[in-house]
Amino acid sequence: CDSLLIMNLAFAKSTKWWEKGLQPNMREIESAQDLVDSLANAGDRLVVVDFFSPGCGGCRALHPKICQFAEQNPDVLFLQVNYEEHKSMCYSLHVHVLPFFRFYRGAQGRLCSFSCTNATIKKFRDALAKHNPDRCSIGPTRGLEESELLALAANKDLEFTYTKQPEPVPSGDREVIAPGSPRLPPPAKPLVRQGSGERTLVSSGR
Repeated sequence: CDSLLIMNLAFAKSTKWWEKGLQPNMREIESAQDLVDSLANAGDRLVVVDFFSPGCGGCRALHPKICQFAEQNPDVLFLQVNYEEHKSMCYSLHVHVLPFFRFYRGAQGRLCSFSCTNATIKKFRDALAKHNPDRCSIGPTRGLEESELLALAANKDLEFTYTKQPEPVPSGDREVIAPGSPRLPPPAKPLVRQGSGERTLVSSGR
């Protein structure tokens, strides 16, 4: 009886639709920290974050297509976020419609976000075609917006901490003039000249 129960549990576990057809470049996110780290470590790779729910019919119907896209685009990283297990995190990230997708890449950070179904799969295909070509971005990988990181850190349900990055301090007080922009004369400073017992103001502007 026990072995039958174990077999049934194993079978139930193996039949989760969101685990079927997974490609090597697809994985499920475990926590807010995992999502932040995965985006930060992706470098210049295009990352697609797929927000889904086990009870969402549209998500289930779309899943085989997403697996197909992952197989056709092995350089793209697909991250799955289970809404039922990470409701609080999804709320902080303003994800309220499923299925929902966000595309990220390198220093550009978030490229686009949208909801789509099998009927509107062209939206996903177009976004993949637009953002997938190899690009080299200058600067550190951005990942989530700072406002999103702060929202995750403020969420008491999540074990996630984030310290706001200090604003860069400009070096020196040198004036920067754009090429081709007209130079204006410095503002006139009044000079005081002393004459025979009286003072007159004379402008230095010529």
